[in-house]
Amino acid sequence: MALADPQPNPPHKPGAGEPPKPDDAAARLSAATARRSRIGRVLRAVTSPYYRYRHAKFFHSLRVGLAMLVSILATTGIDIPHGIWSSVTLLVVIGGLQHHGNIRKKAAERAAGTLLGAALGLALILQQNLFDSLTLTYVLMSVIAAICAWFAIGPAGYVALLTAITMCIVAGHGDNMIDTGLWRTLNVLVGIVIALAFSFALPLHATYSWRYLLADNLRECARIYTRMTTGVPFGPDEQAAAFVRMGKRLVQLRSLMPSVAKEINLPTARLDEIQRLHRAMLSALEMLSTGMLVHAGLRDAFAQQCRAEGNAVRLTLLAAARALRFAGTAHFRMPDAAALSAAMHAHASAANSEAGERIGQDAQVFATEMAPDLQGLLWLAKRFAEQVERMRTLLAATEPNWNIEGGAHEAAARR
Repeated sequence: MALADPQPNPPHKPGAGEPPKPDDAAARLSAATARRSRIGRVLRAVTSPYYRYRHAKFFHSLRVGLAMLVSILATTGIDIPHGIWSSVTLLVVIGGLQHHGNIRKKAAERAAGTLLGAALGLALILQQNLFDSLTLTYVLMSVIAAICAWFAIGPAGYVALLTAITMCIVAGHGDNMIDTGLWRTLNVLVGIVIALAFSFALPLHATYSWRYLLADNLRECARIYTRMTTGVPFGPDEQAAAFVRMGKRLVQLRSLMPSVAKEINLPTARLDEIQRLHRAMLSALEMLSTGMLVHAGLRDAFAQQCRAEGNAVRLTLLAAARALRFAGTAHFRMPDAAALSAAMHAHASAANSEAGERIGQDAQVFATEMAPDLQGLLWLAKRFAEQVERMRTLLAATEPNWNIEGGAHEAAARR
């Protein structure tokens, strides 16, 4: 059996009292730095609004699960009677709440309904003990349920519904003892407190979802419009899939508007104005892309006519998308008209230097010889560019509201 050659410099292991070599200390320092960097990355990811937006279901389920564990430990864990009602109340209060704008309103409504229902339940138990008439108790419970049903169809519907539910939890069918009603009332209050405490743990602001969805649509609009103004073919299946995606985001944006308005103190009418303009932009872009599919032979002529303006529209859309996505940074803010005008002139100068005499032809003569179908496409492109500029103006005017990461103060000072 062949023996292995001895190593020229075998590794040296320090003894018990021997100090470590500099290489060992550097290795340990490098490992500690790597561990700290990994922890830092995890913390940055957890506290990042975009990360919480991408994993909203996970954070919501984690929050509800931890709140349920605390509810169990705070009631059944210390032998509080009827502790299950604390967990039931917790699920009713926080189970369906996700956005911070909903929490502020719904938490107050749910607390008010629960307290009112608990008071009515205790009153029913007291009258049952005084008069000992189940018939009267049933009639009173039915009357209260009918009154709650009357108010449930209206603005205070959630308060009325929870009032009736909590009344039944506390009083049962009038046969509960007074101590049972008091314990259930206490458990309900404990559940509300735990729910409110956990509802503010790493909340997902509806404003973030609204901004990111709008930014995705603006970015996709820029991609589609750039392909049309550069003469790149656009297939019907690809067009249909793109507008289906943007349509879904548009519907999601509509559902977020009430919560966003509460979070950023912006009138709903202003958000509705942005929503209507957004819908008009998608409609104009869809008609324009459909016209390009129908009149494929005009693709090059359209690209030649809209190249300079298309660059300005693309810059506006991408700048607005970046401002919505990275609102907390100083590098990405809503562009003003002067900056966009300078960028447009720069692109126009570059186009003139490349195109030469082709760009300098007489526009009026060309318009007289232009095909009617091409005139329609150019008219749609002009309307789309105007809508994009109006969207930029609206977003710039409301930036101090939707920029909630701390850059809002800077934006307000800049104005």
